This record gives sequence, structure tokens and C-alpha cells, in this order.
Amino acid sequence: MSDQSHLPAWREQSLGRRLFLQVSAASAASAALVVAGCSSSTPTPAADTNQIALPQGNKGLLYYAYLLALAKSTTYQKVVDSPPGDLPAAERAIFADMRDHEVVHRETLKYLIDPTRATALFPADFAFSLTRFTLTSRAGVLAAALQLEDLAAAAYPVILPFFNSTNAYARALLLKMSTVLARHAATVRDLLTPGSFANGTVVDASGQLITKTPTEVLTALAPFWTPYVLSITCPDTSPSSDPGLCTANG
Repeated sequence: MSDQSHLPAWREQSLGRRLFLQVSAASAASAALVVAGCSSSTPTPAADTNQIALPQGNKGLLYYAYLLALAKSTTYQKVVDSPPGDLPAAERAIFADMRDHEVVHRETLKYLIDPTRATALFPADFAFSLTRFTLTSRAGVLAAALQLEDLAAAAYPVILPFFNSTNAYARALLLKMSTVLARHAATVRDLLTPGSFANGTVVDASGQLITKTPTEVLTALAPFWTPYVLSITCPDTSPSSDPGLCTANG
């Protein structure tokens, strides 16, 4: 099935969680229609061909966001294609919606990285492995979704301040995507425990979101990219001045 076939086709259904998801997702998708182009850049393979250093600067942040969307779109596509028998129809529809959102994010970020699509972003065999998830039961699906959504929701607040592009549309899109990701995370938590959108694992005592650095996020996702190992350096940092905030696997 092609990526393009996953673009949103909103289905009419009176389901509060789905409406909650769609409000911000529609806004982000609309903004994607006016995306301006960016210059092209590709990851730099290290001496070990399994080591992939993402481009420095804003382009590296776009790659990082792309990886998060790739992880989630891959996972949700599997759930939609082969849903577990105990996943209710209403929840299958929610995962179809989240799949649609992540495909829009993935393809939008891919365009921002390289509008010409002339160069492959990663090696041909680079993929997000689902073998560590148990997607054959509702509990396994929700556990996988919660892990990915919590990571993504915690990742964006850290990278957005580093994104200093003069391309206002790109920054606006990232901001809109972050709101969609927060809604995804809240929706998955509500499926697990109705009426509970967050708990002490994702917010601190002051009610503020507990964020994660690229180091923490890429480390958490490292087993899923095997045999490849990814690294990223945020803009305006160097090995001597960056105390691990934005240098992953270092």
C-alpha cells in the first residue's frame, strides 16, 4: 500500500476521542499545503556504515522529527492492517486516524528536508522494526502507542527552541505538529484509563510536561533501528560546548 493512500479521509462517527484528535490535525494538514521549500541535505555515514550522523543544524532537527513520524506511522499502519481481535472497532478507527496524521507529518517533513525527493533520506534497508512490540493484543498495541506518543510529545518542546529557520512555515508546521502529538498521547492514555489524560510519568508536580532530550529519545528508540545507530547535534553546539543535551549516542 502506498504512503499516499493513507492520507486522511475523515469518517463520520460520533466519538469524542476522535473529534479531539481531528481538531488540531486538520489545522496541521491545512498548513502543510503552504509549505515553502528547504535546501537538501543527507545524513553523513561514519566510518562504520551502520553509524548515521544526522545533518547539523535545522535540517538535522527535521530528520529527527521525521524519524519520530516514521516510527509511529509504521506502527499504526501495522495495527490498521492487522488489528488484534480484542481491539474494538471504535479504537481501530482512532488508530486509523492517528496513522493518517503520522503519514501527513512524515510526508510533510520529508518534503521540508528535500522538496525534490531526488535523494533517499536513509539507506534502502533502513526501517523501524516492530519485533519488540506485541501488536497481537489490545494491551500490546496501547503499550506500544503510549511509548511512542510519550516520547514524541516529550521531544518537540526541546527541539523547537533550537529551530531557528527563517522559513516561518516550517516552524509553524512543527508547532502545529507538536499539538497533534500531545493530543495523540492524551488520547492513548484515555484509552488505557478513561478520563485520565496524564499522570506523574509525563508531568511533574507543577503540572509541566517532562521533556526528553534527543539523547534520551534516540537512546530509547535505538533498539528499533538496529543495526543502525543514529546521532544528532543541535544547532550552534559543538562537542566542547554541548554537554550531551543534543548529542545522541555520544
